[in-house]
Amino acid sequence: MIKRFYKLACLVSTCALLTGLLSGCGDSASKDIKIGMVYELTGNTASYGTSAANGAKLAFKQLNASGGVLGKQIQIVTADNKGEPSESANAMTKVITQDRVTAVTGFTVSSCGIAGSAVAEDNKIPFVAAATVNPKVTVDERSGKVKNYTFRACFIDSFQGTVGAKFALGSLKAKKAAILTDNSSDYSKGLVQIFKNAFTEGGGQVALEEAYLQKDQDYKSILTNVKAQNPDLIYIPGYYEDVGKIIKQAREMGIAIPILGADAWDSPKLTELGGPEALNNTFFTNFYSVEDKNPSSNAFVEAYQKEYGQMPDSMAAMGYDAACLLIDAIKRANSTEPAKITEALAATKNFSSVSGEMSLNNTHDAVRGVVIIEMKNGKQVYKETIKQ
Repeated sequence: MIKRFYKLACLVSTCALLTGLLSGCGDSASKDIKIGMVYELTGNTASYGTSAANGAKLAFKQLNASGGVLGKQIQIVTADNKGEPSESANAMTKVITQDRVTAVTGFTVSSCGIAGSAVAEDNKIPFVAAATVNPKVTVDERSGKVKNYTFRACFIDSFQGTVGAKFALGSLKAKKAAILTDNSSDYSKGLVQIFKNAFTEGGGQVALEEAYLQKDQDYKSILTNVKAQNPDLIYIPGYYEDVGKIIKQAREMGIAIPILGADAWDSPKLTELGGPEALNNTFFTNFYSVEDKNPSSNAFVEAYQKEYGQMPDSMAAMGYDAACLLIDAIKRANSTEPAKITEALAATKNFSSVSGEMSLNNTHDAVRGVVIIEMKNGKQVYKETIKQ
């Protein structure tokens, strides 16, 4: 009985604390609201997670400096999911059951986000994913039902893959494509299927499909097969560490055709791995570009540069947006009760993200534009934004 009473008292205290922090009207004696922040801080995708975590930390710092929410300050509880689904479940379990957070934000890798969302659903804790684009993050694969407590600040693969195919057919005038799939990634496999369907429906032909695994080093055999088919385009929706090596080896083999990818390309390490010259005539779909000017973006870029001494990338922007989306929901809920925060998240409309106005749809996914980026001499150049 004593233990049960203690747990109940802690839960009530935590909920009252969050309510006070985010909206200014709480009456709890607690000082802080605990928010879990789970990102890929080590491992193969640490570049993404670190940038997104920096964006989220900036959002929470700005909030606290302005007086907090509900009259209280945000206390961040950080956990590293190491870019692995099993570690993601462990990290989510820790911040929810041990640290007793009120809500969680984080994740830039879809397979990790899927694992993390399962824990959030089991514990009925609001979870806002930053940059996990696989539909299975917010919709249960087995039942087809929308998950009650999971939301995301980014668009999903179905839109990104379709935009990529339309860009390939229209702007790049590609009629014949080779597709390289990371067979160890749900993200890559999902995007490939969507791109392939949209590309062929638009009149394009898929000449060749080849597969690789994360951390492979030698892609010459695959690229020899690609070269033999003489395609107009290569589509590689993979992660930057693999993509950089593939592009470098492709150019060394004399494959000069356009290469197209997706948001997982977005890392400064892509240029380091592939080389500035090799990356010319490559393009990728993305969440955000600092060149896509609007008042929210301009303010974010200025604050991020001041805080970290560098320009933000798209993952930093998505981490920032996810944190702000959660903060906004707690403010509108005027409460730290999970059910009320969840209800406010589901009702999100016309939210001012760093890449423009966005809303959440009935599957808890963000309705926002897709940015097209071109790589020129190692630099990202904004081409256009395609709206949903």
